[in-house]
Amino acid sequence: MSAAVVAGEVVGRALPVVVGVLGAGGVAVAALPSRVRARDELRKRWRSWAVAAPLFLGAFFAGPAGAFVLAAGLGVIAVGEYTRMAALPRGERAVLAVAAVAVPGVAWAAPHALDLRAAGALLIAAASVALFSGDAAHGFTRACRTVFGLLWIPVSLSGLVLLGDTAVAVGVAVAFGDVGAWCGGTALGRKGPLARALSPLSPNKTWAGVAGAAAATAAALAAVGAFSPVLWATVLVGCVLGDLLESMVKREADVKDAGSWLPGFGGLLDRIDSLLVALLLTMVVTL
Repeated sequence: MSAAVVAGEVVGRALPVVVGVLGAGGVAVAALPSRVRARDELRKRWRSWAVAAPLFLGAFFAGPAGAFVLAAGLGVIAVGEYTRMAALPRGERAVLAVAAVAVPGVAWAAPHALDLRAAGALLIAAASVALFSGDAAHGFTRACRTVFGLLWIPVSLSGLVLLGDTAVAVGVAVAFGDVGAWCGGTALGRKGPLARALSPLSPNKTWAGVAGAAAATAAALAAVGAFSPVLWATVLVGCVLGDLLESMVKREADVKDAGSWLPGFGGLLDRIDSLLVALLLTMVVTL
């Protein structure tokens, strides 16, 4: 993989865009009448956005070191939520927690080392605990869930370090895409062809939401000066598949949310599920 890039220009462009949208959104949710059922939920979400946005952009102002801290912090929290849903034992939890810091750390300090050798080492690390535990009944399931967790969370989040300016653009576009999907689903998803569900995994996710996300992600990428058809398609696919992917995990775990500590969203994975897939796909097409 290529060396980390210092984010700068896109951060500068993204800052006024994000501040403007947050300001307009704050006015809008404050003005919602009490009869609107989703008012309290929307206000909680806006407050979470208002805290998350400066943390995200501020990390990139600090350069690759800040991006590493952001990726590692998100990774540790997300891995904790995932391992609880996947019911992984302590050994696998430790492997994923270490990887949540180590993989972004390697991306920062020695990005050239993230190659097939690293992939092999991660595979062995993911399977080793189950292999030596002698768990004939569930060892294979444990190993598979650990490999999936490694790829889904630490490897994906290493994109925050490796992609530089592009990671900022992807993060902003995914955030806009989530809002656009909600707006599109609310406005257009009640009847007609766009009201069809994308998957039984998440019946509330409709093609109307995809249309809303497509418009919002395109606008966000254009606003920060990073639009290209390939990047737009990558982010849009990440928005759609990321949400469904986490829904699949939650369905099997029989939980509504990955956590309960993040106001308006549930857990961190409920907030970054689309970002994880978008970052991974962006690395595939750009690095």
